[in-house]
Amino acid sequence: MMKRLMSTALLGCSLALFTSLAPAADGMVRSDRNFMEQAAQNGHAEVEAAKLAQSKSANEKVKAFAAQMQQDHTKTNEELTALAASKNIQLPTEPSAVQKSKAKAMSALDGERFDRQYADEMGIKAHEDTIKMFQKAALGAKDPDVKAFAAKTLPALEGHLKMSRDLRASLGK
Repeated sequence: MMKRLMSTALLGCSLALFTSLAPAADGMVRSDRNFMEQAAQNGHAEVEAAKLAQSKSANEKVKAFAAQMQQDHTKTNEELTALAASKNIQLPTEPSAVQKSKAKAMSALDGERFDRQYADEMGIKAHEDTIKMFQKAALGAKDPDVKAFAAKTLPALEGHLKMSRDLRASLGK
C-alpha cells in the first residue's frame, strides 16, 4: 500500500514538473509564460496603486515615491509587453482579482493609515515578492530573452524595495 502511494505521489510530481517545463502551444515553456503573466499583473497593480497614492495621499514623500513607481513600472510594463509580442503572447492588461481586491481595501483608508498601508503592501511586500519571482526567472527561465529581461529588471526592483523601506521608516508607526 505504501509503495503504491509513493509511486502515485512520484508520478504526480513528475507530471507537474513535466507540464511546467513543457512548451505551450506558442512554443514557450509554461513556467516562462507564467512568469511573464504574473510580472504583467504585478506591474499593472503597481501602476494602479501609484495612481491611487498620488490622488489620496497628502504626504509629499508618498506622492513622490508613487510618481516614481508609476513612471518606472509603466516603462517596465511596456518593455514586457514588447517582449511578449515578439513571442506572440498576449499578457494580462490589468491587475489580478486579488490585487484589485487589495487595492479596493487600501482605497478605503485615509491619511497616515493609507500612507503606511501603501508603503507596507505596495512598497515593501509587493517588491519583496516580485524580486523573488524575478530572481527565479533570471536564474531559471528557459527562454533567453525572458531570462535577460528578468536579470535586467532586478536592479530597479531592488532599488524600489530600498526606497520603499526608507519611505516606510519615514512614516513612523
